[in-house]
Amino acid sequence: MKLILLGPPGAGKGTQCKRIVDRYGMTHLSSGDILRGERAAGSDLGHRAQAYMDSGALVPDDLIIEMMIGAMKKAGGGYVLDGFPRTVVQGEALDAALSRAGERIDGIVNLVIDDGIIVQRMTGRRSCPKCGAVYHIENLKPKVDNICDTDGEPLVQRKDDQPEVVANRLKTYHEQTAPVLGYYERTGQKIMTIDAAQAPEEVTAAVFAELDALSDQVG
Repeated sequence: MKLILLGPPGAGKGTQCKRIVDRYGMTHLSSGDILRGERAAGSDLGHRAQAYMDSGALVPDDLIIEMMIGAMKKAGGGYVLDGFPRTVVQGEALDAALSRAGERIDGIVNLVIDDGIIVQRMTGRRSCPKCGAVYHIENLKPKVDNICDTDGEPLVQRKDDQPEVVANRLKTYHEQTAPVLGYYERTGQKIMTIDAAQAPEEVTAAVFAELDALSDQVG
């Protein structure tokens, strides 16, 4: 299967992507991970994207499209696209590239969740700067307040979990990425809408039920 995973920041896309990949033997294609890999490898794409990344600007659509199409070709079999497409322009380019190759996306997993829940989830996260362990001030507290259970390091709030940053990320999602779903609705794509406000295991069960049925259809 060839899938796209859509959803706002904090919806649990990373967790569900890993579980989908493990169950169905697919390749996880994360635009962020691939972009960082291209940069670390010193590739032409990495060099071209570096100036944008260093300045905090969005990497232009044409570079992201070129990078992701290349990654999809290397993947060969089934894959889950995570973080791509982020805009309608990227969605149109993806469909055009797949059409030229005689392929298509089989379905879209759309994680839906209220902004208020996302804000609570993300702004309440605390991380260990040493081992990377993640806690939550309400749902996953350390044994000692604000101290990592593993190595005793003081926990920190990552910059991208600060309230103003979370608000900006949600604003960007609603303005740029949410319309991608409308594009796929207009083109008749198979969309599987999942309530991401549930516990992660319940979300996974709902995703697997949809994908098992889709797998039977696409062979």
